[in-house]
Amino acid sequence: MKLSLPHELGREEVRRRLKERSHEIADHIPGGMASVDTHWQDEDRMQMTVGAMGQEVRAEIEIHDSQVVIDLALPPALSFFEPIVKSAVKSNAAKLLEKK
Repeated sequence: MKLSLPHELGREEVRRRLKERSHEIADHIPGGMASVDTHWQDEDRMQMTVGAMGQEVRAEIEIHDSQVVIDLALPPALSFFEPIVKSAVKSNAAKLLEKK
């Protein structure tokens, strides 16, 4: 599942916000028992693995000049929830990019 989040922040500012706030991702996952691991492949590409309720979701986030592209791989057990997950990811990812 791929989704795009438009932004007007510039790559450097998006990168800064994601690096500073990526620890908050687990707070946006229902149940409060999620683990989130992030790894930066290069300055504009972050890999993320989220573990919750016995499932693991992998994502790759790419920063572009005017959008952030999130490529999320849902395991088969969660594919039924794709519309709900897509909406939640879009909403919560936008919150991470907001200025604090």
